[in-house]
Amino acid sequence: MLAELGKELARTRQSKGLSLEAVAGPAGISAPYLLKLERGVVGSPSPRVLARVATVLGVAYIRLLELAGYLDELQLVEARMRGSSPRTHPLAGQQLTREEWGAVGDFIKQLIAQRNQIPS
Repeated sequence: MLAELGKELARTRQSKGLSLEAVAGPAGISAPYLLKLERGVVGSPSPRVLARVATVLGVAYIRLLELAGYLDELQLVEARMRGSSPRTHPLAGQQLTREEWGAVGDFIKQLIAQRNQIPS
């Protein structure tokens, strides 16, 4: 399975004309680690890493989980029957500073406060 995962990653990256560095950097991993993933030599790639790579490559996260052996047949069928596969947020894997995380928190609090306001 991991060999198939690697082939899928390499094929997708190459079809988009992306270098190892162009995928690895935004995914928060090193280019040598991505190369190991593509060669199928990483024993159990982290689902978090797979989520970030899926986002950068624009592939279905559930497909990478399947190829990595994290989902069994029943889980795959259930996910497909729901009609929506687990997707990562477009900003997943972005590195934020402490101040940026604080601003995100403030923004969310503001949204919640607006939602809870009762119109007069």
